[in-house]
Amino acid sequence: MMKKYQELLLQVRDLEVTFGTRRKPFVAVKDVSFEIYRGETFGLVGESGSGKTTIGRAIIRINPTSAGRILFKGERINGVIPRELDRRVTQQVQMIFQDPMASLNERAKVDYIVSEGLMNVHKHLGREEREARVSKALSDVGLLPEFAGRFPHEFSGGQRQRIGIARSLIMEPEFIIADEPISALDVSIRAQVLNLLSSLQKQRGLTYLFIAHDLSVMRFITDRIAVIRKGVIVEMAETETLFSHPLHPYTRALLSAIPMPDPISEKQKVLEVYDPSRHDYSVYKPRWEQVEEGHFVMANDRELAEYRERLK
Repeated sequence: MMKKYQELLLQVRDLEVTFGTRRKPFVAVKDVSFEIYRGETFGLVGESGSGKTTIGRAIIRINPTSAGRILFKGERINGVIPRELDRRVTQQVQMIFQDPMASLNERAKVDYIVSEGLMNVHKHLGREEREARVSKALSDVGLLPEFAGRFPHEFSGGQRQRIGIARSLIMEPEFIIADEPISALDVSIRAQVLNLLSSLQKQRGLTYLFIAHDLSVMRFITDRIAVIRKGVIVEMAETETLFSHPLHPYTRALLSAIPMPDPISEKQKVLEVYDPSRHDYSVYKPRWEQVEEGHFVMANDRELAEYRERLK
């Protein structure tokens, strides 16, 4: 782990999330473990349906967990917890949702949308102080305070996402789950939102879980990345290590699909297609193993020997 990050903020241990009925259960996330340190940006990447958002929603207590533990600052926050702890988690852990249109109440003005969480947690706040906090939250994300009297449909996609960020920031959280916060935005707006998230992190000492399927974006904003496939994390490493020494075939396939800016290089590159049948786990089962400092991969003994040889 990078030396600049020392304090553990969030620990996920053997997490399992199951949907459906007892007769027909569907395990969306299985045996997922990772930790996030205060001040870092931890990336969770994988294709659609891999379980990324499910994990984020389990941390923020939207999705119930069927097994495992989620620890925030050393306290378990999944399952049945005391009301006071639930209130603290609501304030200290916030989520920026993927679709800035669907996540905002169309019938409510921005003032209410941004301050709704505040009214639930800090019920003693007077109207003037609440309005002042809304104005500051909007200013912090680059929006004019007078926007508070408008409705979401009067804004562009980028502005709506900024409103969503302001709604999270007004709670003064320590940890923010950013669930594909730029995937619904135009390319020209994406860099603005990413730069905004980075500058807010430096100003406020925020910690992010950044969920995305675009690895090129991950390289720009994250410190470490975990790669997830069908509810199982297959590889985890510091961002530059993952890009320079990808080991798992699924990670290599994802990286090979990143578009290259040079058209000649883009034409010449060879796409790697992931074939799950290449893993023979009939006898020797895979396990979560560290192959170099801070670099973990899901593999059996034969694959681990191959990966370690590749790192020499």
